[in-house]
Amino acid sequence: MLVYMPYQIISMVLDLVVGVIGGACLLRLYMQQQRIPMSARAGNPIGPFLFAVSDWIVLPLRRVLPGLAFLDLASLLAAYALELAQFSLLWLIQGMPHSYGAVAGLAGVGLLRLAVSGMTAMVFIYALLSWIQSASPVSDLLDRLVAPLLAPIRRYLPLVGGVDLSPLALLLALQIMGLLIHPLDGAILMLLA
Repeated sequence: MLVYMPYQIISMVLDLVVGVIGGACLLRLYMQQQRIPMSARAGNPIGPFLFAVSDWIVLPLRRVLPGLAFLDLASLLAAYALELAQFSLLWLIQGMPHSYGAVAGLAGVGLLRLAVSGMTAMVFIYALLSWIQSASPVSDLLDRLVAPLLAPIRRYLPLVGGVDLSPLALLLALQIMGLLIHPLDGAILMLLA
């Protein structure tokens, strides 16, 4: 039990660090794909934070990997590289029990998990702010980020008593996606062991 505890602590710290920096890379990718200006002067209070947290890894990658239309490949690769570094370190700490191909696959699953949990957090905060009718720059930004995801649901789910249930439906779909992603870890380990 005492041997397992340092691994858990290291894993938790890595999850936090990679979650923040990798999440910033993914949010940066999504905001650029949605053509949302990144400067604070343009009404984006989160843009400068994203740059501060992710420029160190995204900008060097951008020099060798150009974007593809509105897809910022450097931000995507940066998020994957962070997940790969996290799983590689954990793999080394565990004594390399599986092939490195499994580590690369687990990093891909980790990237999917990070995207789903980030979207879940955005939709949840969006739903909370929609109930209090906040007119802040953050609520405007969240509306621009979440509205494209809610639009297809809103076409089929009418208002119920004047209440928009589309964020709840999207949260449910994201939770189901999270449940479907969860067993992929074990499948990858079994396949590439």
